[in-house]
Amino acid sequence: MDTLQNIALAGGLSWASGFRLYATVFIAGLLGRLGVVPLPEGLHVLTDTWVLVIAGLLALGEFVADKVPAFDSVWDAIHTFVRVPAGALLAWGVFRDAGAGTQFAAALLGGTLASGTHLAKTGGRALINTSPEPFSNWGASAGEDISWLGGMYLMWAHPAVFLVLLGIFVLFLLWLVPKIVRGLRALARRLRGKGTPTAQA
Repeated sequence: MDTLQNIALAGGLSWASGFRLYATVFIAGLLGRLGVVPLPEGLHVLTDTWVLVIAGLLALGEFVADKVPAFDSVWDAIHTFVRVPAGALLAWGVFRDAGAGTQFAAALLGGTLASGTHLAKTGGRALINTSPEPFSNWGASAGEDISWLGGMYLMWAHPAVFLVLLGIFVLFLLWLVPKIVRGLRALARRLRGKGTPTAQA
């Protein structure tokens, strides 16, 4: 694999981990095992039978959980401690044979990218879940599925195009994340206000 493809693979897997970690691991491992796409030596572990079985089962669970309003936010909150380190680990695996410095830099960038994607997803879903109807949640989930599938395809088929779009996405995150944080703070203030007992006259 050439350098451009490796960079796109590391960035793509890290980015995708923030949305659909288990599906990302399952699809990458399955395509690698079938010989449809080449995987770097450091990611050959993804083709292991047990990795595929567990990742596949968890991907199904995540797919269902992501469609259930409120529960999806609980799932996302728990997976803060899984998606971010996994994104860093996948980027590290892409550059396993490139030297310690390159590996460490890839892990840092991979973890940062996964955390940004995860924060945008988690924060956005938390705000959407304030709506009593489930359709906005389902629409957001479907949009994430489509974006994830498109990104996974471009990552292998058109790495240069994917990297350009990834750069645009990062710029979008820099604009979006502060707004999500402000929205979550406002939501927390409203919830605290509702939970405060009315003062007795």
